[in-house]
Amino acid sequence: MDWTNPQAIGYPVLFGGVLLGSLVPLVPTGALVGAAAAIATSTDHLNLVLVLLLSTVGALVGDLATFAAGRGGAGLVSRWVTRRQTERRLNTARDQFTRRGWLLVVVGRLTPAGRIPVLLAAGALSYPWRRLLPAAVAACVLWAVAYAALGVLSGGLFDNPLVATLIAAVLVLVVTAVLALIGRHRERGQEVAAGERR
Repeated sequence: MDWTNPQAIGYPVLFGGVLLGSLVPLVPTGALVGAAAAIATSTDHLNLVLVLLLSTVGALVGDLATFAAGRGGAGLVSRWVTRRQTERRLNTARDQFTRRGWLLVVVGRLTPAGRIPVLLAAGALSYPWRRLLPAAVAACVLWAVAYAALGVLSGGLFDNPLVATLIAAVLVLVVTAVLALIGRHRERGQEVAAGERR
């Protein structure tokens, strides 16, 4: 492998970073995808189609492994998911996955800090693989395209790959922060509504 070639470094770092970040939510995977897309747009070092493909596959492998951990470690994960939950709430969660599981998987992938809890819960609640797989593929494709689009935007606006990469990373972090704030606001609204119903 020629380590002086940016492709030799870029593609493995992108795939490995997205995979690792999908398993352990410490790596900012959206920023990685956005930065790679910015580089692909502003230079000839990376190919945008390969960036999308590797991002999607890395995210999918990580998501399937997370789901499998919930499914295979059903005892431990199930205790974590079900602790302090009434049987009625668990039945409601199972019913939600039965009726709208694909939507929960897609929204969980696109929501900051939503993916791992959704996938672990789906595994612990025995959501079927045959339903999870197409939902996870669709979720990962949408996720990769969304974050790559931010990178393409910054790469198209700035000719300097370093500036485009930095702007892409900042855009991704801002979008992630805004989505997290919206999610918290919605959760608070739901908690207030639930308290008023009591």
